[in-house]
Amino acid sequence: MNTPFIDKKVIEKFGPYTLFIGFLLIVLGTVGILLPAVMSLSTAFFVGWLLLVGGLLWAVHTFKHSPTHVMDWLKPVLLLITGSLMLFYPIGGVEVVGLLLAVYLLLDALGSFTLAQSVHPAKGWGWMVFNGVISIVLAALFLLGWPVTSLWLVGLYVGINLLFDGMALVAIGWSLRKINTSNSP
Repeated sequence: MNTPFIDKKVIEKFGPYTLFIGFLLIVLGTVGILLPAVMSLSTAFFVGWLLLVGGLLWAVHTFKHSPTHVMDWLKPVLLLITGSLMLFYPIGGVEVVGLLLAVYLLLDALGSFTLAQSVHPAKGWGWMVFNGVISIVLAALFLLGWPVTSLWLVGLYVGINLLFDGMALVAIGWSLRKINTSNSP
């Protein structure tokens, strides 16, 4: 099968890891859909720990390179405070994550449309477009109910988004794998 319109380098980048990662995302997405509150709190704790660790790393860097400049301490202190607040007040953290999630979903839609364009006309590119449309719809729905519904919506939306990301990767990976094997000598 000849695929003259698809960049060979793009096809080669989608290896067996594409299918594996796709299946893992499907499993994680299913867990998020079935247990949305758990996924919501897990997301808030994860983000809180990332901010806390990032703040500690910035504090070490600032201590070593410019310990006397007060403005250089602003970023690590803000990261430490924000991460700590998310860990000590996880419901408020979920609300903040919810707002950030709406922004993420809008950016994810843009990324999905870009990826779909790069693999077009290979089979499966439509799944990535569909994934982008779902991300836009989820972002809009999330913003309508925020912050009241954040506890279950964050987990549900993370789960739905991971599920569709996984399905899109499996579809693209499977179809490009077929193309790659049919083009092999």
